[in-house]
Amino acid sequence: MIKNIWRFRAAILPGSIIALSFLLLALSIFYILFLHTNQIEFSFNFLNHRIIHLIEFTIFQAFLSTLLSLIIGTLLAWSLAHQNAFFGRNLLIALLSSSLVLPTLIVVFGIISILGNNGWVNRALLSLFDTSLGNFVYGLSGILVAHVYLNASFAARSILHVFESIPKERYKLSKSLGFSVLTRFVLIEFPAIKNSLKSIASTIFLLCFTSFAIVLVLGGSPAYNTLEVSIYEAIRIDFDIPMALKLALIQLSITFFLVILSSNFHTGLSNIKTASTPVPWREPIATHRVQILIILLCSFLFILPLISIVVDGLGANFGRIFHDALFLKSLFTSILIASCSSIMTVICALLMSDARRNFNINHRIKKSKARTLIDLLIAFSGNIYLAIPSLILGLGFFMFSQTFQGPQVLWALLALLSANILMSLPFALSILYPSMQKIAQRYDKLAFSLNLEGKSRWFYCEWPYLKTSVAYVAALSFCLSLGDLGVIALFGSDEITTLPWYLYGLMGSYNTKDGAGVALMLLVLTLSIFILLPKVFTRNFRATNQ
Repeated sequence: MIKNIWRFRAAILPGSIIALSFLLLALSIFYILFLHTNQIEFSFNFLNHRIIHLIEFTIFQAFLSTLLSLIIGTLLAWSLAHQNAFFGRNLLIALLSSSLVLPTLIVVFGIISILGNNGWVNRALLSLFDTSLGNFVYGLSGILVAHVYLNASFAARSILHVFESIPKERYKLSKSLGFSVLTRFVLIEFPAIKNSLKSIASTIFLLCFTSFAIVLVLGGSPAYNTLEVSIYEAIRIDFDIPMALKLALIQLSITFFLVILSSNFHTGLSNIKTASTPVPWREPIATHRVQILIILLCSFLFILPLISIVVDGLGANFGRIFHDALFLKSLFTSILIASCSSIMTVICALLMSDARRNFNINHRIKKSKARTLIDLLIAFSGNIYLAIPSLILGLGFFMFSQTFQGPQVLWALLALLSANILMSLPFALSILYPSMQKIAQRYDKLAFSLNLEGKSRWFYCEWPYLKTSVAYVAALSFCLSLGDLGVIALFGSDEITTLPWYLYGLMGSYNTKDGAGVALMLLVLTLSIFILLPKVFTRNFRATNQ
């Protein structure tokens, strides 16, 4: 094994060093938190009534959000899978894909515009029926609405791919046996999507369990705080560092347990378009109408907050916004950090995937327990963010800044870059690693026989098959970094600020007009990069090769 590792050292060492660095960073975060928690009476009143309530509510809202997201996502995916001729179907699927990169603060802003005390719904109810929903959007109801908005679309997009992968022969068999729609779903469709549902449910639960921006804005009161928001309030509002450390360790323990529990549920995220292969007969008329109704209703609910951001944003005074020096600084910082994070995420994902595939291909390194262990360590290092959310990571860097002398801006930049890379890495690896493994399995013998190594192998064997995925990963990580409000909530100041933090400041000061304008710019910037960057990237590559 050592001989083969040495043979492929150029492919193994860079990615392994990066994976080892991430593991060391995670251990350092644990160590710095543990080091400081030793200074307090940690065992005294460890789980008091308040902390138990925080844990219960965090789990409760995550469970309800996951359940509702799965139900709505499955219904929408089922309807889209059986309505291939629906007008605007491809556009709707593209919008569902973009929900993954929508900044949560924009979604919150749109939901408040629709359901807030002075939102569209309340104004319509007051004018038509002289009644309103009041502050319905603040509290558990608002948290659930925002979580379901983001995660149901993610679930629908993922489950739709599974529905469309079901062999059409099974549908033909169900038709010949005269199955009802319900029997067909129970005997054919549900067994096909069952494993994906487990995987998607575990991912959504973890996302909702560590949700920050949504709970921070829509929680409304301490009764609806989660662990993540309580850590933020303990640091920024109460200046109670021991309490923040205690909550951080509790959250780390629970997330680690959840990550290990869900480690058997695997799902893949792909930029490959779904293959629409229509079933050659129409659904029963009643089922057809129900499916159309579900698609229309979900489309309306998904698009409405985005429309409200556009409509409200167009009424903003953009001249005043662009003359604000703090806005320009926030915009420049956000783009700079997102660009650096995107480039570093792509490099890390490519090198880690290159290293990991050596430990999964028998003709490179033979199967053994050591090979399996190294493979697991590299895979785990790329998914550390699921166990250490950005706010905990930020708290670790905050404690580093208190322990080691250095400019606060430097620590903030390090924390932001680290959090953004770790946040994007699970998605980047799930896209790039399967492709790189297939390339090696298919072209290794030919490349070895032609003595293709290094740059030659990369340009002739790897790049032609990876360029689309690399562009997608670059756009995805840029957008995820652009909209993050986790770490900057701890380090945000006049010295360093980002666009989401600037928008949060406008919302906190009830400057909704300027906030609407900034939200619109953030939305346009995010969707433009997500849609256009892969196309421009691929087009330029074609032009240089003609």
